Amino acid sequence: METVWSIFHYGFFQRALLAGLSVGISCALLGVFLILRKAAMIGHGLAHVSFAGVAIGLSLGWLPLLSALFFTVITAGVLVKIRQKTGLYSDTVIALVSSFGFALGILLVSLSQRINVELFSYLFGDILTISSLEVIVSILLALSLVIIIIVYFREFLYTTFDPEAAQVAGISGDKVELLLTVLSGITVVLGMKVVGILLVVSLMVIPAASALRIARTFRQALLGAVVFSLGEIFIGLCLSFWLDIPAAAAIVLLSFGLYILIVLLTKRSAQ
Repeated sequence: METVWSIFHYGFFQRALLAGLSVGISCALLGVFLILRKAAMIGHGLAHVSFAGVAIGLSLGWLPLLSALFFTVITAGVLVKIRQKTGLYSDTVIALVSSFGFALGILLVSLSQRINVELFSYLFGDILTISSLEVIVSILLALSLVIIIIVYFREFLYTTFDPEAAQVAGISGDKVELLLTVLSGITVVLGMKVVGILLVVSLMVIPAASALRIARTFRQALLGAVVFSLGEIFIGLCLSFWLDIPAAAAIVLLSFGLYILIVLLTKRSAQ
């Protein structure tokens, strides 16, 4: 047993655990709101956009996490403004913006001579190689995101469940939508190193979806999403080390397997 638990003495695993758990909390909380607002695919679209941000950072020699954060947050704001000004459906705008972002990223990758294998760690996730600076940035961003959710909890709650009442109460639905989309962009960037750009939406959706299947109240859904997310990231990281498999794959497959199990159990109990 000493060999099994010796991973917790390694600095790289401690950094991965700190970053993963901090990201897991923010992803889970935001994911519940996005699912209930039928806006889960925002994360998928912004993930494609963040690819361009990573490519910009690697091309110019900047920290990819920060360049991706800046580019993704700006694009998130543009996405909301396009939808509000044009009246297009959200999924149409997401498809347009995500296509632009991914195409721009591919162009930058093909033109740059400085991009190396580090790009693949952002595409597919490589949390076990996360640096101390990236851990600090991840924790600070995750903490900021959680604080914002707490401060604007009433606004998020009203606009999610009763938009008409929110409007009567003087809450701007457009501003809340903009804030949630920007927070989604931040969350996508946070999750890049954990499971990669291509799978980051899973951190936002699967734990929240699992919690919503069994929760009886909204607060239970939020708490359940956080518990599922933290547990899946912790166990997934351990399995990746013990079994020598990619951490991103371990976390996402574990999350998906647990969701399927919950669906089967809740269906059986309903019968």
